[in-house]
Amino acid sequence: MAGQQHDSDFSNPVIKWIDTRLPIFTLLQKEYAVFPTPKNFNYFWNFGALAMVTLGIMIATGILLAMNYQPNTGLAFDSVQHIMRDVNYGWLIRYLHQNGASMFFIVTYIHMFRGLYYGSYKYPRELLWMLGVVILLLMMATAFMGYVLPWGQMSYWGATVITNLFSAFPIVGHPIVTWLWGGFSVDNPTLNRFFSLHYLLPFVLVGVIFLHVAALHIVGSNNPLGIDVKTPQDTVPFHPYYTAKDSVGICVFLLVYASFVFFMPNVLGDPNNFIPANPLQTPADIVPEWYFLPYYAILRSIPNKLAGVCLMFGSLLVLFVLPWLDTSKVRSARFRPMFRPFIFVWVAAVILLGVCGAHKPEGIWVVLSRVCTLWYYLHFLVIMPVLGKLERPLPLPESISRAVLGGGGGGGGPLPGGATAKPMEKA
Repeated sequence: MAGQQHDSDFSNPVIKWIDTRLPIFTLLQKEYAVFPTPKNFNYFWNFGALAMVTLGIMIATGILLAMNYQPNTGLAFDSVQHIMRDVNYGWLIRYLHQNGASMFFIVTYIHMFRGLYYGSYKYPRELLWMLGVVILLLMMATAFMGYVLPWGQMSYWGATVITNLFSAFPIVGHPIVTWLWGGFSVDNPTLNRFFSLHYLLPFVLVGVIFLHVAALHIVGSNNPLGIDVKTPQDTVPFHPYYTAKDSVGICVFLLVYASFVFFMPNVLGDPNNFIPANPLQTPADIVPEWYFLPYYAILRSIPNKLAGVCLMFGSLLVLFVLPWLDTSKVRSARFRPMFRPFIFVWVAAVILLGVCGAHKPEGIWVVLSRVCTLWYYLHFLVIMPVLGKLERPLPLPESISRAVLGGGGGGGGPLPGGATAKPMEKA
């Protein structure tokens, strides 16, 4: 017995023919066109879309680069130079990919800051946040393996140092390092493994992002006020309102991206990576890419290798349990006068850790690294749990719609019709 045919609402005959048999256009219409979203999004909500645009550019340019790259220790460095000099627009493809990694981390870090500031990790979005942390870890693994592929001096020694960190773990450490290397040193098997994983992981990343977006569409988006949608008047359709707003953000972002690609393509890279890898000559300073520097500073701030490795990985793993560490019933920092300065101090500590990671581990830089590492953990493990119990939040607006019409709805001021903001409600 034949199944019932889907009734498509599209007028275009080709789209209608496809949609009646495979309702993909109906799904897109439901999930992206008419999908109700809070009407008070600010430009911080652009960065999720920017991350997806950047990922698309990275996958497209990565596939093109892989067509000409040779994952062999004797050929890798020269194949990159061949791409830059001989392949048509190879220089553009490589610079888009190389600087795209930095752009991807910039928009992702800002996207995460928005989640931290507006409490987007709180109920009912805990799993959504945890999937976001998984995305960050996959990004880091992919970026690290990609940095090894040019097989320059910093690529080789960075791979040697970072993979050696696993040797700090008792019993299983050295077998893990040997497995990562494919032998007893960083060599051709290591490069082959890293190339294969670097090519594969972006597609795994796409799968996790699909789950991330699916979870978002189930629980709904947070908003700058951090209050739940109460009436249809609190929302607007995603299209055309936020497609237009995202388009503005994407245009600005592409201008910044293009300025790096065309005018300063190597400013975020290390000059040592323009020298072919030499296992017999160690660079004076071995530093990772800028987006890993805060974690590198945490690692080097602790004299004990195992403790440093545990604290470095712990700085990421603590994000998984963040929804349960924050005991406040209010989401948005806009209504948390005591929490707001602490989140900015935490951001300053992370930036200072990045600066410390770029310097040699000596003198004042070691002291600053330790102080900032201590503050990083205090923020999550002590300040957030205690502050949530002690803080007295500002009154929350009655609804998103009233707050928007009333000019922002902060702090319990008068709203349209003579109403005032309600006292704190459970997030």
